Amino acid sequence: MNSRAGVGVAVLGAGSWGTALGILLARNGHSVNLWSHQRQEIEALQRDRSNERYLPGIPLPDRLQPVFPLQDAVRDCDYLLVAVPSRAFRTVLQQIAALKTARRRLAWATKGLEAGSGKFLHQIFEEELGDGWVSAVISGPSFAAEVARGLPTAVTVASADTAFADRVADSLHGSSFRAYTCDDVIGVELGGAAKNVLAIAAGISDGLGFGANARAALVTRGLAEIMRLGEALGGRRDTFMGLAGVGDLVLTCTDDQSRNRRLGMALGRGEALDAAMTHIGQAVEGVHTAAEVLAHARKRAVDMPITEQVCRVLHAGASPAAAVEILLTRDKKVESA
Repeated sequence: MNSRAGVGVAVLGAGSWGTALGILLARNGHSVNLWSHQRQEIEALQRDRSNERYLPGIPLPDRLQPVFPLQDAVRDCDYLLVAVPSRAFRTVLQQIAALKTARRRLAWATKGLEAGSGKFLHQIFEEELGDGWVSAVISGPSFAAEVARGLPTAVTVASADTAFADRVADSLHGSSFRAYTCDDVIGVELGGAAKNVLAIAAGISDGLGFGANARAALVTRGLAEIMRLGEALGGRRDTFMGLAGVGDLVLTCTDDQSRNRRLGMALGRGEALDAAMTHIGQAVEGVHTAAEVLAHARKRAVDMPITEQVCRVLHAGASPAAAVEILLTRDKKVESA
């Protein structure tokens, strides 16, 4: 990568989000290696010079090179950027650890919690890479297709290492993309994970035909749920009022580009979960995240009624209409966060 100008970034994950981030970085003048664990996916990207499966018709800039295998992709890079589904996050970090790369800087744009353990991604990072590495998380209201098309977008880069947060933000920042920084890693990660659960709830409501008033109420009370849990976990309230909190929540709950919202709409219309997920054809993070978020809430005695009802629909066979009825018949109370 030294033969190309700019900071070298290896983007690991060639789905819609990884490809979009690679395109953004390359347009910003940085040399980018884009990697997938599937050789045939990389070969298609090399042949077509576009990601026709996820971002059809959007050409890959010259500074972006699809690369396989992983050791070639990460060689001589300034930092690594992971953009894989949460279910693959630990595996990719284990593969990175095995390479013993000299540049120990890693950011991720993955959103979610680990299925089964409920661990946050920074915890997985600490377990698999740990000492000697610095890390950052990228989150905020950002649909991949809009980023790839160069439409205005803003995100947050969170890290305990201020210099690395600035480095990542600087590489992303461009004429149509703003990157802010903060040090609230837990708050940013929770916002990015929990909003998918609330997007399923908003989709269910719309699928049932309940209208804009109900959707707005779900978004507002959903934000209150996230803030309650976030503070219990050590996150800051101002984080949840920013891009990684309310910004991402509003986007994901209100626009049909959201896979989680589309899943909820399908469930609200009476479609079975497996059939709806097959139709979407990509990872729907909120399905397993709902159970993990609820487990965190119960462990800390945090009330999250919307999340609880989403879990009942996804994992306990409850009908969407019955779940909504339970929410509507809850005792009245003073509004608070």
